[in-house]
Amino acid sequence: MKSRLITYSKFLLCLVFLCASCNTEEETQIIRLGHGLDTSHSVHKAMVYMAEKVEEKSGGSLSIKIYPNQQLGSERECLELLQIGSLGMTKVSAATMENFAPEFKVLNLPYLFRDSAHRYKVLEGAIGQTLLKSSESKRLIGLTFYDSGTRNFYADIPIETPDDLKGLKLRVMPSQSAINMVKHLGGSPTPISWGELYTALQQGIVDGAENNLPSYYLNNHYEVCQYYSMDEHTAVPDELIISTIVWNKLNDQQKQWLKEAAEESSIYQKKLWQESEQEALEGMKEAGVKIIHPDKEKFRELVGPMYEEFRRDPLMKRTIEAIQAVE
Repeated sequence: MKSRLITYSKFLLCLVFLCASCNTEEETQIIRLGHGLDTSHSVHKAMVYMAEKVEEKSGGSLSIKIYPNQQLGSERECLELLQIGSLGMTKVSAATMENFAPEFKVLNLPYLFRDSAHRYKVLEGAIGQTLLKSSESKRLIGLTFYDSGTRNFYADIPIETPDDLKGLKLRVMPSQSAINMVKHLGGSPTPISWGELYTALQQGIVDGAENNLPSYYLNNHYEVCQYYSMDEHTAVPDELIISTIVWNKLNDQQKQWLKEAAEESSIYQKKLWQESEQEALEGMKEAGVKIIHPDKEKFRELVGPMYEEFRRDPLMKRTIEAIQAVE
């Protein structure tokens, strides 16, 4: 009951203060952007960079106001606010987007990309552009992708082989693909919101989780899970999204400014991300985290059936083959 009241309160707050996500105040058109990340995160810094670029390109006639730290709700709540036009923009994991556009399921396949260079070429090319537009029917348009590195398992016990995952309750994102992956690897997938995960780990509601290096480190999960296993099972990017209701209120020039600024912020974020990964690794070592480098082939073999299942869908089959063909 309490969580419902909190959600309802956030919704009312958005309706009161964001009733016009793209409005005019002293001849400045303002787009409001809400997200759940801390201000120290590279994606938040990239969005601040984007806002500065938009101001610069538009001569101050177009502005982006950012609300971090779930001020306006969870990832899912922000998406729903975009769909009704009460919020202009947000950042989500591409894993969440498969609930809105099935094409995104392909990005949740384990071991889809050969390396980071391959991933960048896919997301910055024609395949990435198609994915960004695929949710338009749900009143959501992607502007760019942000790097989120590779995702790895962590727990209060060492994970050196898939056998170590058996019986473990592992937090996953609300993504059917993520749930299926953990099942194939022998674990027990447990969807829990990101904001509740630290407490869930602390109280033993889940035994571990999976995420990238900076998220694990910056959110202090090493305090309750001292073992971090670099199995690099997925590389799910973040996506910057705008409401079609807000997008359609912009003229062609404003759309161009916003799209250019978003793409420039993506380039900037990659540099920040690499720095944040290195900082996280150094901080984890100082905190005494045991970093494990398992044999990834053992994990890869067990998720093979996911590829067989995906290839039964003609769209997924074509997309997988197109991604694998990118040099």
